[in-house]
Amino acid sequence: MDNSLAAGRRLAVQVVLAQVAAAIIVGLLFLIRGAASALGAFGGGGVVAIGTALLALRVFRPSLARGAVTMRRFALGMLLKWLVVLGGLFLILVRLRLPLVPVLVGAGAAMAVNWLVLRFDI
Repeated sequence: MDNSLAAGRRLAVQVVLAQVAAAIIVGLLFLIRGAASALGAFGGGGVVAIGTALLALRVFRPSLARGAVTMRRFALGMLLKWLVVLGGLFLILVRLRLPLVPVLVGAGAAMAVNWLVLRFDI
């Protein structure tokens, strides 16, 4: 029997793994333009995957909770995710000075994969 908590956890794992795969693929594609571009593309997708993983860890705690508690977990998890994503993109672009376009393409690809996995339930 399939319960919603276990199904949600499986879906969260699928989304994170698909985002990591997208980051690797985009990073390999940008390897044509050089190591800095490849690293930027992988880093952009990687921070999105890390943010999604943190969101999932926050939402899918071991215990079941009431609706209000679950909503609060989700809201705080989304806040954490975007803090990680924006902070990671800042570090990649400003501190490491990696190229803008590959970083944004990597992050965009990871976000698009998120949508595709949720839309088509791979």
